[in-house]
Amino acid sequence: MGSVSSYEIADGRRYRVKYRDPDRKSRQKDGFTRKRDAEDYLANITVSTNRGEYVDPKTARVTVRELGTDWIGNRSHMKPSSFAAVESAWRIHVEPFWGDRRLGDILFSEVQSWVARLSAGDAKQRSATVVIRAYGVLAAILDVAVRDRRITSNPARGVKLPRKTRKKRAYLTGAQVELLVTHCIDHTTLVYTLAYTGVRWGEAIGLRVSSLDMLRRRMLIQENAVHIGRTVIVGTPKTHENRSVPFPKFLAEHLAKSCEGKRRDQLVFGAGDVHMVKTSSDTGWFVRAVRKCQAVDGDFPFITPHDLRHTAASMAISAGANPKAVQRMLGHASAAMTLDTYADLFEDDLDAVSNRLDAVRTETVVGVSWDVTAPVKQIAP
Repeated sequence: MGSVSSYEIADGRRYRVKYRDPDRKSRQKDGFTRKRDAEDYLANITVSTNRGEYVDPKTARVTVRELGTDWIGNRSHMKPSSFAAVESAWRIHVEPFWGDRRLGDILFSEVQSWVARLSAGDAKQRSATVVIRAYGVLAAILDVAVRDRRITSNPARGVKLPRKTRKKRAYLTGAQVELLVTHCIDHTTLVYTLAYTGVRWGEAIGLRVSSLDMLRRRMLIQENAVHIGRTVIVGTPKTHENRSVPFPKFLAEHLAKSCEGKRRDQLVFGAGDVHMVKTSSDTGWFVRAVRKCQAVDGDFPFITPHDLRHTAASMAISAGANPKAVQRMLGHASAAMTLDTYADLFEDDLDAVSNRLDAVRTETVVGVSWDVTAPVKQIAP
C-alpha cells in the first residue's frame, strides 16, 4: 500500500511517506521528523482507504471563503429575514476570522476559542443568539466540506456553546389592551388585530380585503410582508402554509371600516397599495403609546408589536382554547411547539389537573367505603 523512507536535509533526517490513493495515483508527504509519525500517517491512510473514507489532501487546501461564498449563494430557499440574519453572521463574524483559513488546517480547539471570544466580546458582550448563529454558519460550511470529501470530519462539531436564556414574555390584560388602543388612535384596528388574533406584524400589514370573510369572521393569512432594512419583501407566511385565523365579533366592525372604499386586491391597513412601514423601535408611534400607558399604569410592561402576539395566545388559552387550536391560530409548526413556547401559560392547568385527581380519589374512596359498610344481602337457602 505504501512505504516510509528517510532523507537528509540541513536540519537533520526527515521521513517521507509514499502511497497510492484509491484511484491508484502516486502520492507522497514529506517532512516528518520522526519515523513513528510517518508510519502512523501511512496507517491512517491505509485504514481510511479500506473504509472508503479517503480524502485527497489537495481538496482540503480550499479556503473557508471559497466554500462559504458558494454556501451563502445557495441559501435562496430561505425566508428573506432568515437569510439576512445568516448573511450578516457570515459577513461580520465568520468570513473576517476564517475566510483565509484552509479547511484542512482548522482545529477543534481553535473553533472553541473563537466561540469563547465571541461570547466574551473584545469590545462588548454579544448575545447567545448571535454567537450560536455565527457558529452555525461555520459548522454548516464545514459540514459541506465533509460531504464533499474535502475533510474527514467537522472540527466545529462538539464545541461548547453559550446557553440561551429565555426572555420573560409580557402579556397584556384585556384592560391594558384597551388602554394601549386609546393611545394608538390612528392604528386602533391594527392593534386590536394583533392583540386578538395573534397574527405576526408582516402578516397583518400583508392582509388584503379579499382575505377577510366577514360572515364566518375569518381572515386568510397567505402573505407576509417582511422589512429587510428599508425594503419590504412580500412572501408566504413563515411556515409556507396559508391558514385561516378567527377574529372576535367586535373586530369585524373595525375591519370593515378599514376596508371602506378599497378594492378587494388592496391592503386592509394603510392607504391600500403600499405596505405600512414598520414602526420605529425608538421613536415610532407604538413605543410612544406604550410609554404613555406606563405613565398611567405602573404595571404596564414595555412591549413591542410582536408581543401582542403573545397577548393573543394568553387570551386564547385563558378562554379555554386547546393547544391544537392555538397552534393553528398562531401558525406554529406543531402543537408541541406551542406548548414549549407558552409553557408558562399552562401552569394553571397543572393546578386544575391536581384538583381533579384529588376529586377522583375522593370519589373512589367514598365509593369503596359505601361498598364495604353496606349490609350484606342474605340469600335464602
